[in-house]
Amino acid sequence: MRFAFGQLRLTPDQFWRMSPVELQAALDGYLYGGFGAEGAPVMGHNEMRALCVQFPDQGAEHGGNG
Repeated sequence: MRFAFGQLRLTPDQFWRMSPVELQAALDGYLYGGFGAEGAPVMGHNEMRALCVQFPDQGAEHGGNG
């Protein structure tokens, strides 16, 4: 928790909503030179678009109408 709040600057709400996999990804991004660093996988536009289609935002907390 100290790392999440101090280094990643997450709010308590963000921290508690994260899955362990998401927290590990954030930790890896921080420790290994940040996202997009040499050797780190980078998500392209097409992959991001496919995820947006597969997992659309829903509900008021995401700006949707559901």
